[in-house]
Amino acid sequence: MDSFKRVFLVVMDSVGIGEAPDAEKFDDKGADTLGHIAEHMGGLKMPHMGSLGLSNIREIKGIDAADKPKAHYTTMVEASNGKDTMTGNWEIMGLYIDQPFRTFPDGFPDELLDEIKEKTGRGIVGNKPASGTEIIKELGQHHMETGDLIIYTSADSVLQIAAHEDVIPPEELYEICELCRELTLDEKYMVGRVIARPFVGEPGAFERTSNRHDYALKPFGRTVMNEMADAGYDVIALGKISDIYDGEGVTEAIRTKDNMDGMDQLVKSMDKDFNGMSFLNLVDFDAKYGHRRDPQGYGEALEAYDERLPEVLEKMEDDDLLIITADHGNDPVHHGTDHTRELVPLIVYHNGIKEGKALEQRQTFADIGATVSDNFSIKMPEHGKSFLKDIQ
Repeated sequence: MDSFKRVFLVVMDSVGIGEAPDAEKFDDKGADTLGHIAEHMGGLKMPHMGSLGLSNIREIKGIDAADKPKAHYTTMVEASNGKDTMTGNWEIMGLYIDQPFRTFPDGFPDELLDEIKEKTGRGIVGNKPASGTEIIKELGQHHMETGDLIIYTSADSVLQIAAHEDVIPPEELYEICELCRELTLDEKYMVGRVIARPFVGEPGAFERTSNRHDYALKPFGRTVMNEMADAGYDVIALGKISDIYDGEGVTEAIRTKDNMDGMDQLVKSMDKDFNGMSFLNLVDFDAKYGHRRDPQGYGEALEAYDERLPEVLEKMEDDDLLIITADHGNDPVHHGTDHTRELVPLIVYHNGIKEGKALEQRQTFADIGATVSDNFSIKMPEHGKSFLKDIQ
């Protein structure tokens, strides 16, 4: 086969497969997202991922190793200095981050808050990691009475601002977020995303609206997606992919509501006649279950995802390539609520594989970007080594 016309890249957000070689440096010794979820569930029911070779990578309780795996398989080591979504996804597309994005488990420094107060003329409440729905329940009435900004964070590198649409209209909230985006570009803050979180309703019955807006950082350099788009290839971004890359190199962006909608959109993209890449991030694993340390919910979500895989495999054309991986770990039985520094699985499938084999371990996530570049004969990224010849 010369090359693949379409590449379908699925990132199972936070589905790590055991501690990385440098896990100790990140306080993540012993982290094992998939392994610990499988233990908690008394075995995971993921026969379709199993048939692709997931348990051939290493034993995972409940998932049988395949006698004849349908896909090639291995693990990947993260080369960048971080363990968050942007770091992992940027590396997949060939870009390294040396300075990790900062998280704020104790809230933001006074120096930053004072600047925000001074420039907006508003007070600030919150300033702690919190669930968005819980913090508006707690502080929404105070905000309505005072006009103070509700500022909060999470285990991710985010600064979120919640405001009632009758108190601070969305357009004004967006201006405040743009100002905060500028202030947090400073290296001492290095915040990955600023997020506007408008809500409506009365105390006791507040509801967040769909007017959320993310202010991400532009990637610090060109990615494989930029090269693809410039060469005239399609880059279809599903779910939060467009936000992660701040729209850079994206030719079509399709938002998703949850994992199942993500799988729906992936399947729909397979019905399109395009030449390029459809790139999906399945965020629920991370946002709904990993950070909330809910191994049961995480396990059920993995099983629900696995049930959808046959739809994808059935729609694969002979010149399609499917790559399934993850961007970091988020072990729901590990201490804290943060991501975990882990190896990630790499599953590579196309219809021409007679029997899948173990590929050599990849020493950077950027090997995916290099392989995609090699396939489409575009400029190779600075990092990464193509495995295209190993999978044909």
